[in-house]
Amino acid sequence: MTASGPPVIMLMGPTAVGKTDLAIELHEQLGVELISVDSALVYRGMDIGTAKPSRLELARAPHRLIDIRDPSEPYSGVAFRDDALGCIKDITARGRVPLLVGGTMLYFRLLTEGAADMPQADPDIRQALREMLERGGPGALHDELSRVDPEAAARLHPNDPQRLMRALEVYRVSGETLSAHWARQAPVTLPFTPHPIALLPGDRQQLHTRIGQRLDKMFADGFVEEVEGLRARGDLSPDLPSMKSVGYRQVWEGLDRGDDRPQMAFKALTATRQLAKRQMTWLRRWPGALQLDPQDAAIVPRLLKIVRDIGT
Repeated sequence: MTASGPPVIMLMGPTAVGKTDLAIELHEQLGVELISVDSALVYRGMDIGTAKPSRLELARAPHRLIDIRDPSEPYSGVAFRDDALGCIKDITARGRVPLLVGGTMLYFRLLTEGAADMPQADPDIRQALREMLERGGPGALHDELSRVDPEAAARLHPNDPQRLMRALEVYRVSGETLSAHWARQAPVTLPFTPHPIALLPGDRQQLHTRIGQRLDKMFADGFVEEVEGLRARGDLSPDLPSMKSVGYRQVWEGLDRGDDRPQMAFKALTATRQLAKRQMTWLRRWPGALQLDPQDAAIVPRLLKIVRDIGT
């Protein structure tokens, strides 16, 4: 990757770490313009389970790329990259500084590294991989990937079944490894200079407490009823990307099984903690990222100084 041009700040962090509050503070204090980097916030009508910023918060600090798709419409990382580059171009053309904020690490990576030319999905192969996952769990997928593509296996988290299945699918469809596809990719030249900031909490238990408190509020605010309303539309299914979002998937499956709310909440809590763990793994490995502890009492003045220095 080579980069030149105006600065773009990337505020990255795990779920429930307080990214939205910090981004709003930076917008109000410094005038940076916000772009959401979240694969669930793009969907309209998915408000409670995504912890979407409230109408009041969005009025105070507008976020681009929120509520841009119906849940029935798949949204890809490639589509995000195109949309984000358009937003960045518009913001920087007006002399303002974009701040991308979110926790979808794949979107951040695609934005900065580009997307390799990958083969189309194959439903039969994907079903066979789902059956492998059901029989042996993510470990079986990771073991198979380690055999055929050790380089990709070393990069992917062993408990990330979606990305493991995609890597194996690429190999089975094309006969070439995911690593080979990425190696052929031409170097990306960015029309901006990225400044990655990784919010990495020093106290993981405190983060788990925040996750639990936020989920409790979601369920109290009507998360189950929100999913019931989405199911009742009749045009959505659990196979859609929107309904695979963490929390929505667990509640949908719980409704299918007839689980009670504590059971659904427990499964959603477990999945959210796993998501946070994967996000922090990505962040620790992010090249050149400035790592900050969001639990630091001085995080706001520190961030204000960092962003002010970048933007001037």
